[in-house]
This record gives sequence, C-alpha cells and structure tokens, in this order.
Amino acid sequence: MRYCAYRFLHRAVAVNSPLSSDTLVTGRWWWCDRQQRPPAETCKRVGERAMKQIWRVALRRHYASSHASLPSVRHRAGTARTGNLLPRLAPIRSAYYPACCALLSSRLGLAPAMHFSTSSTAAEFGSAADEPVFRPRRALVLTKFSRYEFEKRRHAHLTEEQLVQDLESRGSDYNSLVHHHKIHTKNRELVVNTLRENGIETRLVDRFDYTDSNIDWADVIFTTGGDGTFLMAASKIHTRDKPIIGINSDPSRSVGYLCLPGHYTENFPLALKRLLTGKFQWMWRQRLRVTLKGEHAFDAPVELHDQQLQYPEYRFLDCWQEQHRKPTTDDGATQHSVGDAVHVLPVRSLNEVFVGESLSSRVSYYELSVDGSPRTKLKSSGLTICSGTGSTSWSFNINKVTPQCIQRILDIVTAETGVDLPTRDPKLIERVTTNFNNSLIFDPSKCLMAYTIRDPVVFGTDFNSKPRGFAKRIEVKSRMFDACLVIDGGLSFVFNDGATAVFEIFDEDALRTVQFSD
Repeated sequence: MRYCAYRFLHRAVAVNSPLSSDTLVTGRWWWCDRQQRPPAETCKRVGERAMKQIWRVALRRHYASSHASLPSVRHRAGTARTGNLLPRLAPIRSAYYPACCALLSSRLGLAPAMHFSTSSTAAEFGSAADEPVFRPRRALVLTKFSRYEFEKRRHAHLTEEQLVQDLESRGSDYNSLVHHHKIHTKNRELVVNTLRENGIETRLVDRFDYTDSNIDWADVIFTTGGDGTFLMAASKIHTRDKPIIGINSDPSRSVGYLCLPGHYTENFPLALKRLLTGKFQWMWRQRLRVTLKGEHAFDAPVELHDQQLQYPEYRFLDCWQEQHRKPTTDDGATQHSVGDAVHVLPVRSLNEVFVGESLSSRVSYYELSVDGSPRTKLKSSGLTICSGTGSTSWSFNINKVTPQCIQRILDIVTAETGVDLPTRDPKLIERVTTNFNNSLIFDPSKCLMAYTIRDPVVFGTDFNSKPRGFAKRIEVKSRMFDACLVIDGGLSFVFNDGATAVFEIFDEDALRTVQFSD
C-alpha cells in the first residue's frame, strides 16, 4: 500500500488554518482506490509524516519572518541536512507543536491532541524506500537469556554448587553452559561498545525491559541472540520505518537465519561500517495481521517465554485460567456485546501462526475458508499459516520430504507404469528431494501466506481440501474448547468454540531489515 503524506495533509488540514494547505502539494488523496476511511493506526503513522512536513513549513515561515537563513547540520559525509534540527529548536517547537497535534488529531478522527512523533526517521534511513542510508542516533539492543542465565533464573534459590549438581543430575554439562554464556556476553558487549564508539546512544535490555517506551525511544533495534530473540523483538515493532538487525551471538549453537551472516558476530565493527557507509540493501519482510472475533477476543495472551521461566510444568493450567477471563477492551476499542468483539491483535507474526488444541494429543476441529471460498469443516492436528520468512521454518519441516519417501514413490511409479526408472540412483533421488523441498520456500517480501493442514483426518469425512496451499486471506472458525492461537511461538491467544480469526497480509505491516550482498 502506498500513500503520500503531502496529499494526505492537503485533506487533513483545513484550508483556513494557520498552516494552510496552499503551501503543500495539492492533489486528491486516494486510499488504495477505495472510498473508505483508513485504520486509526495508519492515520497516526501518516500523521507523523505529515507532522514533519508541517515542521518544515513552520521553520521556513519562522526564519522568513525573522529574515534569517535556515540553519543546517554538517555530517561526516559533508552533506548538509535539516532533518536533525528539531531538538535544537525548542522555542519554535513549543509554539507550533501543540496546535499542530490538536489540528491533525481532529482532522484524522483520533484521540484529542494525540502525540505525533517528530523524529527524523525518513532522513536517517533514506528518503526513498530502497535508498541504503543508515544514520541512527539511538539504538536499542535486545539480548537473549543464555541457557546459563535461564537456569539461574529458574533456580534462583540454588547456590552455584547446588546448580552444578542439579544440572549434572539432568545430564547437562555445567562447564559447557558457562562457556557458551561467556561467548554470548562477549559478543553482546562487542555490539554495545561498537555502537557507542560510533557516537550512537545505546541501551541494552532483556525481554522484561523490552517495552513500548524503549522501542519508541530507539531509531533502530539490534538483537543479540538467535532467531528466537529476533522474532520476539520484531513482534513489538508496529511500523515499517524502524529497522531491526539481528546479530547471532553464538553461531556455534544456532544458524541464525534471520540474523546477519555468522562471520560478522566477532567482527561487528565491520558490519556497522558497512551499514554506516551504505553498503547494504533494505529488505522488507512481510508479516501476518490477525483479527480475532468472539467472546475472548480481548483476553490478554499467555506469554510463553515468560511462562517457561516461571511455571514450566503448568502450561495447561495457565491456559485454562486464561480462557475463563472476562473479556475486556483496549482503550478506544468498541464492543457492543460480548459475542461480537473484534480485535486486531497488537502484534504481527513474522514466521507463522499455529491454530489448534492446546494439547497436541487432541484432535483440532475448525472451519477453514481460503480467499473467500466457502467454509470447510476440518479435523486435524492443527493448522499453521506462515509468511515467506516462515516458509523456511516450521512450515518447511512439516511439509518437506525425505530421500526415503522419494525412493519409495519412484518404486511405486515404476511398478504402476512399467517405466524403468533409476530408483536406486542416489543423485536422482537427491535432486528430486531438493527440488520438491525448495518449492516450499517463497520470497519473504511477497504479500502471500502459506497454510498447512497438519495431519488431516480424512477417513469417514468429506475431506476435499488441499492440505497445503497459498493465500492472501484466510478465515478460521474454532470448534474447539481448549484451543490457542500462537504467534511465532511466543504469544498464545485464547481461540475457543465460536471464535473467528482472520489472517491477512498488508505491505504496510512489513518489517524493515537489512541484507548484505555476501
């Protein structure tokens, strides 16, 4: 989806206002060729861009009236910009900012005097979507808990000697845990120190301090850990303008598919140099938007990461309590009755969403509609819906075939057709296996979802659905009584009988990441 803040502002700001639209680009504003009002969250995002234009107009008028020249800031590259002047212009800000916020809020139908960010994100990361510019002022580094830190938190009452004994009784190697913990902390400190040495204000937080206020403070998010840490960080980023960059803090223990290549772990200064000099490409990873409808649509989710630290043996009980909470609404949300609550979840899924019974041993019952098709009643071991990023993860491992399967299929084809196939040729079997498995993977930047019906129950039913496929919109209605909808393995939402979930993918929800040519 594309929109223009200038044209948007032409419609949002009254012609007779102090900052009239005659100073802006004129033209009729369209919303995706549809005559409808955009979502409030998008209004706010576009409003923030509009605020930047208002600031430019305000600054020009201020300096024009005082016959002064508009100052600029000289950067290392030798180019002059005005994008970072706002912190230095407090007197002008106090005069213009409240009125601008009130004006935009009223025109956009948002909360009174809503705060619009005036950070120079567009200037710091390029004016064009594909322009490789990286000049952040503030960085937030989210670090994972190492296995050693995890065990220390789970068993906080144990001394170090008692922890050693407890780990040994479970067959775990204490020395190995400490060794990899030191690797993780060393590489984490390298990231933090390198950022600070390059003049970037940096905060280091763990997942308990990874709050909206810290995220809003930062211009860029770095993660030190693996793919799990990256997914956790991505879930709370609500704008496509804030970059996230993953650093695999221990490549010997994990692949880090979503992170920078492993050789940058111990050479992060080189990675940062490439970023600051523009030797990279922006990459937008599409994410899934989930809308819940039903009695428990506004129930708070279960945080599975925190739950594992606190009550690892009581997951079922916590889910059960969660399912019996009274529904509540967020600020600004409307709910006419308990049964028709509609909630666009405040998190986006980068990898996949799982829908099914909380206990995997139970059969999951649900109705499925793909791209507006009639609903089909299904029984299975659950349903997964993934993005292009997630097509290399759980979804891939559910659907992939092995050389053993391919060899058996070739044997059957030979027997049924009489065609003499080289069923014992290992190279042929490997090629066929690889070609099929590669067909399961698709571009992370593509606005497309892939769904998989896990272990469909077909005997004694009228099953005629494809067990897997691609879609742009999926609707699932629950017929289960202890079910959850789990986003990226981290957040578990109640999804019981009668509840409906709509899965969609929009370009405006894409996650901004970086990619090196190597």
